[in-house]
Amino acid sequence: MLQRFFNTNASKTLCMQRVLLGAVMLPHGAQKLLGWFGGYGFDGTMNYFTAAMHIPSALAFLVIASEAFGSLGLLFGLGTRLAAFGAAATMVGAVLTTHLKVGFFMNWFGNQPGEGLEYHLLALALALALVVRGGGAFSLDRRLSDRLELRRTRRRERALRAGRARQGLTPQTF
Repeated sequence: MLQRFFNTNASKTLCMQRVLLGAVMLPHGAQKLLGWFGGYGFDGTMNYFTAAMHIPSALAFLVIASEAFGSLGLLFGLGTRLAAFGAAATMVGAVLTTHLKVGFFMNWFGNQPGEGLEYHLLALALALALVVRGGGAFSLDRRLSDRLELRRTRRRERALRAGRARQGLTPQTF
């Protein structure tokens, strides 16, 4: 099961999608966790999510963790599927709680009551590809997957040799 979680191919397209999604999500996570880039920080964000938006505290924590730590996972390609799932879930939640009522377009000219959902749809599209196919080239997931596969192959070979030895077969007789 761990093998399937980390499994990915050497796609440079997936790598680019992963790094771009991580790079876009990281500043949002830094706003929510650290208060950087004009954000409220952890306490302020938790308070806003729970008091103003009435989001359960466990879910609010997961949003902050997903954006802050999941974005790092995406950048390094470690736990890509989980990190991308967190980003996708965050985008769906943001659309349903806030952005759907504003409409499709971003608030480029400041004449809407908020931001539309176009950004969220793009992030969701990137995330879904990563959930399905993994982190691609240059990901730590790929390295872990390769090591797990090598370990599994060696274990099978040892079991095969042991089975042949129990049957009295030597390497010369088969």
